Amino acid sequence: MVKLVETPIDPASVYDSVCSSFSGSVVFHYAVVKKQAGSGNATACIEYRSQGDSLQDLEGIAQELKGRWKLEDCLLIRRTGCLAVGEIISLVAASSPNSEDAFEACKHGISRLKKMSTIHKTEKFAEIP
Repeated sequence: MVKLVETPIDPASVYDSVCSSFSGSVVFHYAVVKKQAGSGNATACIEYRSQGDSLQDLEGIAQELKGRWKLEDCLLIRRTGCLAVGEIISLVAASSPNSEDAFEACKHGISRLKKMSTIHKTEKFAEIP
């Protein structure tokens, strides 16, 4: 399952959507906006915009994960809008009968989400008094 959302991602609501009775391992990774995203200046927020078919990109990543690892399911959520420090940017979740496949799929999914060409980010900096 994949989602592109403008509203906050609720960690408590996603577990049931990816876990099954055959899942021996469920791995979640939440990417969050950090105070300094790399420029050295304090971040006020980061704006994420979808340009192009982001849902198709997410579907492609999900199919890739399911094709490479033994998964019961995977869930990819990508958020758009202006996100403040501490807000969740994205979620990658993988469930599998074994932990190795769940961890590797989740790790690869994180890497692929970072490289999505249909999501553009603009960092906005806090004003220094």
